[in-house]
Amino acid sequence: MIHYFKNKLKLFSKKNREELYFLYTSLLGFQPKNIDLYKQALTHKSAQIKTDKGACINNERLEFLGDAVLGAIISDILFDKYQKASEGFLTNTRSKIVQRESLNDVAVKIGFEKLMNFSQNAGIMKNNVYGNAFEALIGAIYLDQGYDKCKGFIQTQVLDKIVDVENIAKKEHNFKSRLIEWSQKHKIEIRFELVEEYVNQENKPIFQTQVLVNDCLAGIGTGSSKKESQQMASKLAMKKIKIEPKFWENTSLEEIAPEYEL
Repeated sequence: MIHYFKNKLKLFSKKNREELYFLYTSLLGFQPKNIDLYKQALTHKSAQIKTDKGACINNERLEFLGDAVLGAIISDILFDKYQKASEGFLTNTRSKIVQRESLNDVAVKIGFEKLMNFSQNAGIMKNNVYGNAFEALIGAIYLDQGYDKCKGFIQTQVLDKIVDVENIAKKEHNFKSRLIEWSQKHKIEIRFELVEEYVNQENKPIFQTQVLVNDCLAGIGTGSSKKESQQMASKLAMKKIKIEPKFWENTSLEEIAPEYEL
């Protein structure tokens, strides 16, 4: 099998061979069966490969699959680890582990700068490229090795080495829930409004949401989903409430809005 792997590497360019060898020896911890899957996982749309039949090969489909597999595996691991935890705790902890910012950080620490294949002239956000590729890698492992091997990779190479699950579980990052609880306690009206929705250069949806406290702007958040943008807006609102208690009593929407121009 080792000879087969080496022979397969010869089919790629020197740069590709070095990348795949690094992937095999330093990252996966196992020998790939279908190297083409891993090459595809590391290929951004900006550097996609076209087959003789005109099909475009990039990592977007693997990213779609990897996103679902990663969510299932993290759920599986958390379910076993915290056997007395509530559904809300498990959901919040999982969302903090698989959120885009966390996956970008994992990918960078793993060394995806050495692995990714993308166009330098694409004007893309590199960190997001790495996080998306990490999900694509999960999809490739799942197709190549199956669920159990994929779960083992996430446990040993990600959770044991990079992501501190215990620390993440202790942190409360559900800013929207905290803001709603605060508003109910103090009988103050809050309202979330979608400001803008567009598609970025990577063809990914981007949302901007503002949160109003008694009709005064408290924060504008941006994210790849409405939920994420609401969380970011709530985080800014909580920070403003802490710094400027009762700011809404003497501040109009027009007066505070310039502070949050993007």
